[in-house]
Amino acid sequence: MKRSPQIVTFGCRLNAYESEVIRGALSESGVEAMVVVNTCSVTKEAERQARQAIRRARRDNPAAEIVVTGCAAQIDPGAYAAMPEVDRVLGNIEKLEAKSYASAAPVLVNDIMSVRETAGHLLQGFEDRARAFVQVQQGCDHRCTFCIIPYGRGNSRSVPIGEIVAQVRQLVENGYAEAVLSGVDISSYGGDLPGQPSLGQMIRRLLAQVPELQRLRISSIDCIEIDDDLKRLIADEERLMPHLHLSLQSGDDMILKRMKRRHSRREAVDLCEELRMLRPDIVFGADLIAGFPTETEAMFQNSLALIEDCGLTWLHVFPYSERDGTPAAKMPPVDKAVRKARAARLRDAGSGAVRQYLESRIGHTEDVLIEKPNLGRTAYFAPIRVDGDAASGAIVAARVTGVDGNGTLQATTLQRDAA
Repeated sequence: MKRSPQIVTFGCRLNAYESEVIRGALSESGVEAMVVVNTCSVTKEAERQARQAIRRARRDNPAAEIVVTGCAAQIDPGAYAAMPEVDRVLGNIEKLEAKSYASAAPVLVNDIMSVRETAGHLLQGFEDRARAFVQVQQGCDHRCTFCIIPYGRGNSRSVPIGEIVAQVRQLVENGYAEAVLSGVDISSYGGDLPGQPSLGQMIRRLLAQVPELQRLRISSIDCIEIDDDLKRLIADEERLMPHLHLSLQSGDDMILKRMKRRHSRREAVDLCEELRMLRPDIVFGADLIAGFPTETEAMFQNSLALIEDCGLTWLHVFPYSERDGTPAAKMPPVDKAVRKARAARLRDAGSGAVRQYLESRIGHTEDVLIEKPNLGRTAYFAPIRVDGDAASGAIVAARVTGVDGNGTLQATTLQRDAA
């Protein structure tokens, strides 16, 4: 009996997008008994989980070919090639090409820094997903002292606007109501393209050329590079979702300098205040690192206070994780138990902010993108449970009636004209 290849995905939305490209490449190459593990290297924990998944894949699929790819494989292909469970290792460029899966070479990993373009891939849809991810940018030109990702993704390069428009138009024709623009550093979009269009200019053209797209969302963005065009869109364009996830990392100026971030605490707070003035209902998420080398309790308190000062709601909190080859790994470390405890304190504060926000939505009417039976997300990315039987991918109006113990809004579906 024919067996379809399996794909196990870790990490960011860009990896989720690329796993769909891999799915198409596997179909084109005609392989069957294969498990592809698309790894992440943002933390040691992400790599530990990937290795665990590789071993599990071998136990569950003794006759299958195990292929490992993604950022962890790109950065350290030898480590994964040495695992007895692994048959082949592919780099982040090679994983997108059908010919790679038909090759017999045990390791196919190019020098990622030599790559100068980002190939467009016209996806028809996403397996088991109600929203579509669209790659607009790849790589990063910055060198934050804690980050290994540029060595897995290469330098920054942008997808031409025409290719983005064609991809989104195809996805809308296939029934997707919401698209998420993804990349490694999407706020750097356009610097390598003719005319150097900004991210805001690209989004404006995209929305103008695909008027049928109902909702557009932006993935994580660097707060120092939000251009004036994007600010005007945030203020005026209802189809651009009022939810931004900011790459903040710390709320202390000295730690930000040691991280080699390009913004100050004041700039982060001022941006949130400015955007909230432009669009009062906007909701912010943020990445925060706890226990970065040299972080004192007073420095940590500045990060803790940033949650209230910026009005943050959805937090991604990481205890600092040493990455070999990065400058931060050579700095005086914070005790691991202290990192873990500080991360827990940030998460507790974040949970309180989420609860406060969710309770503030009771009585409001929300437009909900249905992801699973009776479950979806609001425009503000809040999880919500609705009654009725709307199909996955549909957008329904629902009035919020409460919040359950798991932090999910409860709502009653309304007729569209009642919203």
